Amino acid sequence: MSASGHMSGTYKSFGFTATMVKETGFYDVLGVKPNVTADELKKAYRKLALKYHPDKNPTEGEKFKQISQAYEVLSDAKKREVYDRGGEKAIKEGGTGGGGGFASPMDIFDMFFGGGGRMHRERRGKNVVHQLTVSLEDLYNGATRKLAVQKNVICERCEGRGGRKGAVERCPSCRGTGMQVRLHQIGPGLVQQVSTICGACQGQGQRINPKDKCKACVGRKILRQKKILEVHIDKGMKDGQKIVFHGEGDQEPGLEPGDIIIVLDQKVHSLYTRQGENLVMNMDLQLVEALCGFQKPIQTLDNRTLLITSHPGELIRPGDKKCILNEGMPMHRRPFERGRLIIVFSVTFPKENFLPLNKLEELEHFLPKREVSSDPEDMEEDLYIYADLEDYDPSRHRRYYDDMEDEDYHSGGGVQCHTS
Repeated sequence: MSASGHMSGTYKSFGFTATMVKETGFYDVLGVKPNVTADELKKAYRKLALKYHPDKNPTEGEKFKQISQAYEVLSDAKKREVYDRGGEKAIKEGGTGGGGGFASPMDIFDMFFGGGGRMHRERRGKNVVHQLTVSLEDLYNGATRKLAVQKNVICERCEGRGGRKGAVERCPSCRGTGMQVRLHQIGPGLVQQVSTICGACQGQGQRINPKDKCKACVGRKILRQKKILEVHIDKGMKDGQKIVFHGEGDQEPGLEPGDIIIVLDQKVHSLYTRQGENLVMNMDLQLVEALCGFQKPIQTLDNRTLLITSHPGELIRPGDKKCILNEGMPMHRRPFERGRLIIVFSVTFPKENFLPLNKLEELEHFLPKREVSSDPEDMEEDLYIYADLEDYDPSRHRRYYDDMEDEDYHSGGGVQCHTS
């Protein structure tokens, strides 16, 4: 996996200071910034892992591997620190003290989605993970959704044997081991022992005569089956929350069935943003509303109407936050308790010259008096310079200085040092 750059030091942006990293390759693979939080990292991995899982995208195995390796490193605080300081090379050289190898991508996936890694998979059939898109209204009110899934089930006709009773025999080619050992001469007096999966039984260690194979499963012991699941979304569930159907996953002879895991994926809402148990919304006010009060109706997620009221004299400033208790998200498993509804206000000022000058003078009588400052009329005219305000355009500012630099460069002049 290649890194996308080398950097060091610190930078300041939007009011916070963040340490820059040597490489950003792992962050780029997951589509996140180097200052990503643990929750944001989990969400990014979840979406990408579900999208590029080999069961869904068989041709994207390498991409799935890169996603898993990046998450394995960045989700571990010590490994992330080593990576930020020394990049992927430091991880491969065992900078964490535990060796430089990566875990199996499928182990990481299973552990993230509720499985137990390689040893767990050997005792159970594999888990099946599905993503279910839900609205904020579904999470607020609760909902029941039907989901059609495909899974492997043990063939009932042959009871998972693959053929009639007594038809299964030990494979004579591998003697029941499932592996064949061949000797390969690589030079005079040098022989290499190579183990390969038995082609006669496909590694099963058993075989069935073609005429004795089960007609339903054709000797495969399992069948593909469609099943309809009823997914109950409880009030207060969250984006990324898992709903597990135990024992409903793929079946395989001799193994305990795996689970079907439903991962909730919340759509973006047009009005509300969820923050834990709170709901946040933006409300735009005209200047007269901010100064003189207002009443505005808003629709709740369960189709009630709240009349948001600010009484005359209750000044609302740009950026002010107000809240309404018990109008946020229901608490999971405590649906009668709710968080807060938080309203963030912005104030729209009137357009320029919205009043003639004489009316502005009248308006000024009703506003707080200006702060006392030195009167320009008391100053001598040559002691001050008139400075008019203009709209700020950053791009225009850059172009002005670029033009100045070009002129200085082409003039052949400039400031020179005087030596004596």
